[in-house]
Amino acid sequence: MSLRVKAKFAALKTKQHVTLIKSISGIRGTIGGKPGDALTPTDIVKFTAAFGTLMKGDKQHCTIVIGRDARMSGDMVNKLVIGTLQGLGINVIDLGLSTTPTVEMAVTEEKADGGIILTASHNPKQWNALKLLNSAGEFISDEIGKQVLAMGDADAFVFAEVDKLGTVTEKKDYIKKHIDHILAMELVDVEAIKAKKLKIVVDAVNSTGGIAVPMLLRALGVEEIIELYCTPDGKFPHNPEPLPENLTEISSQVKRSKADLGIVVDPDVDRLALVCEDGSMFGEEYTLVAVADYVLSHKKGNTVSNLSSTRALRDVTEKHGGTYAASAVGEVNVVKMMKETNAVIGGEGNGGIIVPDLHYGRDALAGIALFLSHYAKSNKLCSILRASYPDYYISKNKIELTPEINIDDLMEKVKEKYKKHPINTIDGVKIEFDKEWVHLRRSNTEPIIRIYAESQSEVTANHLAEKLISDMKQIIKGN
Repeated sequence: MSLRVKAKFAALKTKQHVTLIKSISGIRGTIGGKPGDALTPTDIVKFTAAFGTLMKGDKQHCTIVIGRDARMSGDMVNKLVIGTLQGLGINVIDLGLSTTPTVEMAVTEEKADGGIILTASHNPKQWNALKLLNSAGEFISDEIGKQVLAMGDADAFVFAEVDKLGTVTEKKDYIKKHIDHILAMELVDVEAIKAKKLKIVVDAVNSTGGIAVPMLLRALGVEEIIELYCTPDGKFPHNPEPLPENLTEISSQVKRSKADLGIVVDPDVDRLALVCEDGSMFGEEYTLVAVADYVLSHKKGNTVSNLSSTRALRDVTEKHGGTYAASAVGEVNVVKMMKETNAVIGGEGNGGIIVPDLHYGRDALAGIALFLSHYAKSNKLCSILRASYPDYYISKNKIELTPEINIDDLMEKVKEKYKKHPINTIDGVKIEFDKEWVHLRRSNTEPIIRIYAESQSEVTANHLAEKLISDMKQIIKGN
């Protein structure tokens, strides 16, 4: 969002010192503050206890896998979660520093009853979260999530007696196991990658990608790896969301070192962004498009992304004779629709790639291996490969929410204003204008409304977004 547009909403903003958000994406909040207002030790314990109780049910034995990113509060949260689960009589498998997709895969490998990933994903350092997984290593459903929240708020859990406390087993080799599974994928061509003698710059924002990405690249035969912020100490050197405005340093480094490309992951390694050899952004929306193009060229099938993702995936899918479907935003919704449509590849336009042959979860490591296979076989520069895809531009904006904004009323009035156009309301409000669209939705992870607009023209996309922002400003003023 431009400074000018931000300024329009300055009067609507309040300072967000502490925040606790309970949603389909887990229990997420800022560290510090009063219980119930932020992600305090009290909140961590009660929601961990609720989830553990639900996963255990009437079972005599229950196992839960946990792993965390490298953010500074991670060790503290980890200890609280382990102690709580032990106190319920649940056995814990602790992966230590790990990635979200690694934990997802470990749940099924260990035949566990569930998993908890301690990460606030792309959020800044003051945030942390409990991401909750079922026995399939997938995010729990909205229905189960509501049960967890209700049980947590009601203190509906009972701790075990001393003779029935759970055990803790540490398993620190799961990132390697994860990489071994990726190398075994049919479409990952290690020999093609090795033959290119690649030089790659990696920005892992000083989290666990700093362990996993260089390990993967070495296993793929990448000749030279330039590590930028790969020390997993949680001291994020810049905003950890892999957006162009946060990636100026790696862009310069790729050009300066004459690298073939740059690779960027978020703190928990489920989002992937790429930087071309000329320092330009491949575009996080196009990470999935490129990988899908590669997969579909070898394996016919359908694709899925969410309502806020680029139309380019639909174009590429139809070019290969497949069918594209759009889901509500949120990984669990994408996965549900992928299963319903038997999709061979899917994900979200934030650089999240889901490969069912590996597991049903966004996986930047799998995305890296498949993209590099595609890139190596294409014999094109990264920028030329990007130019081979349909050009769409998405303008991504947001408005911070304040208590006085009635979001339901706001959405209804926007729908009424644009009722002559096709409108999709499965997740917020998406308004179609031929090949252009605007999508308004409340974030699952932050106290904001997201406004995404797409067009074949960058100017038009920005104009569409600013028009909707202006409309909402007028509606808010009127209220």
